[in-house]
Amino acid sequence: MKILQINTVCGTGSTGRIAVDLYRTLEEKGHECVIAYGRKTAPDGIKSYRIGSDFDMYYHALMTRITDRTGFYSVDATKKFIKQIDLYNPDVIHLHNVHGYYINIKILFEYLSKANKSVVWTLHDCWTFTGHCSYFDYVGCDKWKTGCFDCPQKKEYPKSVIFDKSKWNYEQKKKIFTSVKDMTLVPPSKWLADLVKQSFLGKYPVKVINNGIDLDVFKPTESNFREQHKLLDKFIVLGVASKWDRRKGLDDFIELSKMLNEDYKIVLVGLNDKQMQNLPENILGFMRTESVKELAEIYTAADVFVNPSVEETQGLTTIEALACGTPVVVYNATAIPESVDADCGVVVEKGNVNGLKKAIEEIEQSGKFSRESCLDRAKLYDKQDKFGEYVRLYEAVKI
Repeated sequence: MKILQINTVCGTGSTGRIAVDLYRTLEEKGHECVIAYGRKTAPDGIKSYRIGSDFDMYYHALMTRITDRTGFYSVDATKKFIKQIDLYNPDVIHLHNVHGYYINIKILFEYLSKANKSVVWTLHDCWTFTGHCSYFDYVGCDKWKTGCFDCPQKKEYPKSVIFDKSKWNYEQKKKIFTSVKDMTLVPPSKWLADLVKQSFLGKYPVKVINNGIDLDVFKPTESNFREQHKLLDKFIVLGVASKWDRRKGLDDFIELSKMLNEDYKIVLVGLNDKQMQNLPENILGFMRTESVKELAEIYTAADVFVNPSVEETQGLTTIEALACGTPVVVYNATAIPESVDADCGVVVEKGNVNGLKKAIEEIEQSGKFSRESCLDRAKLYDKQDKFGEYVRLYEAVKI
């Protein structure tokens, strides 16, 4: 088979790494793959095609700031890309994120609606079926079910500083995205699958394929982390995020730090400069690390991993922690609880910081979660198994 993947990035960020890992799995199984992307660069050795240029991307982003019509620029870049699709002639076109200021969705889907190609679309967030935002649970908005207007998150990604075109965007997306006949939607969680079925995309077949992790990397990994940071006598409470904000639970961690006594130490990974400077003294903070081995060492050194995020389409950091043998505490929010069972962690009511504290203390005092039970749970998310599901899906839908 010949597969074309389309995503904002290639090899960077969570979606870019998923695309590249899937590419390598396809090659190992004797298939051919190309990744088309819109931002940054691609890793060496990956057959790829960049859609547009930095100028195209910045212009698209600028016009989005003014008009709130993201996805409707990059006209010439998308037309040139369509010609490349015809030259490559893939059996299956696999979409990932088609937002990110790099491609014109109208032109792309006009092509897909006429081309005799099977389309697989992995939905990494909710942008596909809203008039503006990528997530809406945090603000309690359900306008996407009937038609967006007067968007409460106009200034959130993809940010608009002037106009609110959420109603127009919603109507256009509904028309454009439902124009393809042969398309299978792949959310990474049951939670997102349920939302998709309630949206204007509900007529399409939906197959849940969880995002997987590399169990050869995320595994119990010993280090001198505790000694290095003078934490030998502390019960380490760990939080990890690629970008910390209110949605990810940074404020809840700060509140939690006021409630735990000196026997505990909160460690946060993924902070920016400003956040590092404003941290309370009883929280140990680290910038984002690109070393997965270092991250596995920190996960392993921790006594409990806490994920107080209120919006996730899956929540891979939780699974990474389990794969390193560390029990977890999570909020009962969106897709996050799906990766946790009674043998590896505790699910707490969303926003209940006192509940987080009690769960952490219970884990510290009881020690009821074994490393083996955490590792067993993580095995359900082996990326090789998940990519194998994609290959079987391609084979099933190929025209």
